[in-house]
This record gives sequence, C-alpha cells and structure tokens, in this order.
Amino acid sequence: MSPLEFEVDSLGSLEERIQRAVQWVAQLRQEKDAAVEAAAAAKAEADRLAQEVKTLQAERKQVRARIERLLGQIDQLSGG
Repeated sequence: MSPLEFEVDSLGSLEERIQRAVQWVAQLRQEKDAAVEAAAAAKAEADRLAQEVKTLQAERKQVRARIERLLGQIDQLSGG
C-alpha cells in the first residue's frame, strides 16, 4: 500500500467516524429534548396533583367541621 492509499484510507475512516459521531450527537440531543419535555410534563402533573391534594384537604376539613357541628346538635337533642 502506497503512502497515498494509506492516507486516503485513513481519511475515509476518519470521515466515517466523524459522521457516526455527528449522528450520535444528534440522537443524544433529540433524546435530551424528549427527556426535558417529559420532565416538564411530569412537574406540571405533580403541581396539579399537589393543588388537588390541597383542595381535598380543605374540603375534608370543612366536612369534618360540619359533621362535628351536626353531632353537637344531636347531642343537644339527646341531652336536652
């Protein structure tokens, strides 16, 4: 193999490796973008669920207060 042929083969090999690296980087960027989007969606869902839990806790507190008030009224009826 002449030095010129060796140089051409090396250049071709380098070119292939660079092309694979470029494709790999592009794929990784797509995967990163998808992961960032999924993380944002998960955070939004977590925020929504946290707000729903707060709402349900507030409703439960109101219901408990109403039940305690009704039980107090029933106690007054049975005691009076």
